[in-house]
Amino acid sequence: MMAMTSLLRQLNTSLTDEYIDECLDDMIAHGYRMAVVHDGDQCVGLSGIWVTTKFYSGKYLEMDNVVVDEAFRSKGIGSVLSEFVTELARREGCVTLMLDAWLTNEKAHEFYERQGFVKRGFHFLKSL
Repeated sequence: MMAMTSLLRQLNTSLTDEYIDECLDDMIAHGYRMAVVHDGDQCVGLSGIWVTTKFYSGKYLEMDNVVVDEAFRSKGIGSVLSEFVTELARREGCVTLMLDAWLTNEKAHEFYERQGFVKRGFHFLKSL
């Protein structure tokens, strides 16, 4: 789990071990899973996985907190992860694959577009 924690911190440096554990307990109880890519014993990429249904998309798999270790980017790890998750979505009867990416993460946008994703809208948040 420690390797995954360090990867998640590449997305959000403020995450603490306690917060990650607390979130994972709740997320797993609601069907959250994770796909990982290893290089030997090292976890070099991961994606959270949610499968559910929405009116606008039908049954879908959402890739969540997708990250490839900075030292392994542009080496095909993201493609391996994307291809695995795409096939998993098909096996589980999903008709859509979706994900969120920060507006400022233009390299990720380019990667996802090469993988066949299209930009469809914005994801809005309101802190409570």
